[in-house]
Amino acid sequence: MPKKNAFYAQSGGVTAVINASACGVIETARKHSDQIGKVYAGHNGIIGALREDMIDTSQESAETIAALRHTPAGAFGSCRYKLKSLEENRAEYERLIEVFKAHDIGYFFYNGGGDSADTCLKVSQLSEKMGYPIQAIHIPKTVDNDLPFTDNCPGFGSVAKYVAVSTKEASLDVASMCESSTKVFILEVMGRHAGWIAAASALAAEEAGDPPHIILFPEVPFHEQDFLARVEQTVKEQGYCVIVASEGAQNPDGALIAGSVTTDAFGHQQLGGVAPTLAALIKHELGYKYHWALADYLQRSARHIASATDVEQAYAVGKAAVEYALAGKNSVMVTIERCAGEDYQWKLGEAPLEKVANIEKKMPSDFITRDGFGITQLARDYLAPLIAGEDYPPYRNGIPQYAKLNKVAVEKTLNTPFDI
Repeated sequence: MPKKNAFYAQSGGVTAVINASACGVIETARKHSDQIGKVYAGHNGIIGALREDMIDTSQESAETIAALRHTPAGAFGSCRYKLKSLEENRAEYERLIEVFKAHDIGYFFYNGGGDSADTCLKVSQLSEKMGYPIQAIHIPKTVDNDLPFTDNCPGFGSVAKYVAVSTKEASLDVASMCESSTKVFILEVMGRHAGWIAAASALAAEEAGDPPHIILFPEVPFHEQDFLARVEQTVKEQGYCVIVASEGAQNPDGALIAGSVTTDAFGHQQLGGVAPTLAALIKHELGYKYHWALADYLQRSARHIASATDVEQAYAVGKAAVEYALAGKNSVMVTIERCAGEDYQWKLGEAPLEKVANIEKKMPSDFITRDGFGITQLARDYLAPLIAGEDYPPYRNGIPQYAKLNKVAVEKTLNTPFDI
């Protein structure tokens, strides 16, 4: 059977370790050059395929590809572009198949979250119907840790580590100044519907009473008076109060504490502004001096403090995607499975895409304390191994050194524009 080329693309918000998955895909494909031809990467994600704008990774040296393992962000470019349903816009999917066929692509590796899992599934289904079957394997990636069927998601462990460390260090700063200055510090972190990142901040605490003193989860309705009472009590007892708030925290009626009326390309309401909203509330009701910070892109791009566990898993799921495809598997997502036992161990598995697509995994109720402001020991046991270990990038003159790609374009054969 003649060998086919592969297409790899990055989707959605990037992470500190998504390029480690790309490294796993490309290095593994090169080891199987007798079965896989070239690996083409979508320039700016799936948009690259629609526009026939692809990068020939065979033009990158082995050293450059290896350097992807310690390089943050999306080296090939990612995108927030949600393909419509087949019923709404079949032309987009037909265009993908047309481009894949023109470039002799038989393998589709899509590295992203729930929306990309849905795209991966649809491409596989339609390609079969169009007589040009594509083996589509989904590579999990999301800092939100909200994909189902996998114990955790590559990208989450490093964000969790960054947030836990930042919470600890900022707390020491606030504690040292609270007698005559700031009484309340609020850190706003990512998490639209799931509070995994906010929960990870609790790993900063080593004993009872340590900060963070209050965590706000999207899964727990925000009650203003209960919140203010806890802030006041904490300041009286500790001298200061450290709060970590998920951007998706919401009121009992389901409305976000802070949210924009605008939406992104996936139709999601634009988030942000929880920290200043809470700070203004505290100032008005309690009169405390405050500071707040927005982790934003810093939390998901901090490769210098990445979790070694996260890096290893990110590479492993990319490697497995290629191996699964060569084994004849199709329409599956690579999963991470936690092994039983006291010592943390994990292995890889798979889940069918029709069960993965568009499903969100939220924090279990038994991971959140009864008062709704903290995590249980069960949650701590789950989270702690995911931030374990250090995997520092190489440094020169005090600055991390990251991969720089040539990004040689694949020659277009269709050469027909496609509007998106």
